Amino acid sequence: MSTASLDAAAAARKERLSQLKSLKRKSPTSSTNESASAPTVPEPTHSTEKDVSHLLSGRNYDIAERAPKMGFSSLPTESQETLEDAAAKIAEETRQQRVEAEKEDKPIDLFNLQPKKPNWDLKRDVDKKLERLNQRTDMAIAKLIRSRIAEEKAKKGGNAEEGGTVEGNLAKRVQEREKEGDELDGEVEED
Repeated sequence: MSTASLDAAAAARKERLSQLKSLKRKSPTSSTNESASAPTVPEPTHSTEKDVSHLLSGRNYDIAERAPKMGFSSLPTESQETLEDAAAKIAEETRQQRVEAEKEDKPIDLFNLQPKKPNWDLKRDVDKKLERLNQRTDMAIAKLIRSRIAEEKAKKGGNAEEGGTVEGNLAKRVQEREKEGDELDGEVEED
């Protein structure tokens, strides 16, 4: 085939397509002159409602909606309570409680806001300082006991046979101190 014959065939095809387009665009009340000169092509019937039910299967197309089917016909969680439902219930309950609280509109009871003991904050601040003081007191007591033990050793000249060992003397001293403390406590309580 030559290029001339192909060009002629393409031109003829384009002419036929343009005639078909012009026929489709014409209105049904067009003049008979134009329709006589053009080849007769049956015009499609246009109705307001197309019946496509015989063309489509109901598998992926919803005929009543005239749209593709989207997902399930019923929710998979229809009979179950979801987290969203529970959250909505809680939100509704809190909203109702807030509305009821606003209706009551009671003033704030200041006695319930106060602490049970009025000096709780002072004790809180003092406790930190007392920890350091207690440590220093314990160290001072230990230092005094060591100095007294050293003095007793010096007085006795290192004789451990008369009074027992140094630890024994220390234990006796602690017991004596406790007795003295108990006697002082009893006198203070009587006053």
